Amino acid sequence: MNDTVDLITRMIAARKPNQIITANPIMVMSAVENPAYLDMMRQADLIVPDGAGIVWAAQHVGNPVAERVTGFDLLQRLMQLGESEQWKIYLVGASPDIIEAAADNLQRQYPRLNIVGYRDGYFAAEDDGRVIAEIREHEPDILLLGRSADKQEPWIAKYKNELQVPVIMGVGGSFDVLSGKLKRAPKLFQKLRLEWFYRLLQEPWRYKRMLVLPKFALKVIREKDTVQKP
Repeated sequence: MNDTVDLITRMIAARKPNQIITANPIMVMSAVENPAYLDMMRQADLIVPDGAGIVWAAQHVGNPVAERVTGFDLLQRLMQLGESEQWKIYLVGASPDIIEAAADNLQRQYPRLNIVGYRDGYFAAEDDGRVIAEIREHEPDILLLGRSADKQEPWIAKYKNELQVPVIMGVGGSFDVLSGKLKRAPKLFQKLRLEWFYRLLQEPWRYKRMLVLPKFALKVIREKDTVQKP
C-alpha cells in the first residue's frame, strides 16, 4: 500500500495521465474471455491486487504479491494525503443522489479535501465528449470513476489521453459505501476473505456475477503448472 501511494504521488507530480486498475477475479475472467479487455488491462499504467482471490492466486502459482491493496483503502489513503497536498478530486459515477451523498460524506471526513466537482455515471456514449470537457475544465489531479464493470475500465482506457488527468482510477461500488447506501464488510469478513459474500447479502441480485469466482479458482488451480514466473 505504501509503495502504491508513493507511486501515485509521483504520477501526480509528473502530470501525465495514468490508468490505475484495482483488479479482482471478475476482471481477470473478463480478460480471459475477451481479448479486447485483456489488451486494455495490459495497457494500464498500474494494476493493484484488490480482490482477495487475486492475492490467493498469486500465492498459489508461486508469484506472491507483498500484500493486498484494496481499492477502497487506497481511495481513503489518497483522500487523506490529498488534504495536505491540496490535490483536486473529481468524482464520476453512481446515481445523482448517491454521488452527491458520497461527495458530501468525503468532504465531512476530510474537511480540507478539494473536491472540485462530481457527476453521476448515467450518461450515454454520445455524451462522452461533454463529460470529458466538464472534467477537464476543473483540471483534477485524481479522477475517481464508479460505473458498471463493462463501462468503467474500458471507458478510462479509451479516454485517458483526452482526459489528461494524472491519476484515473476505477472504484467500482465504493461510492455506494461512501454514500452510506451500503456498508463495508466487517473486519471479520475481510479477514476471512468473504467480502464478496457480505456484499451478496446486501445485494442478492449480484449472484450471477459471483458465479465467476469458482470458475476463476478452478482455472488458477488447473493452470498453475503453465504459469511462468517473470
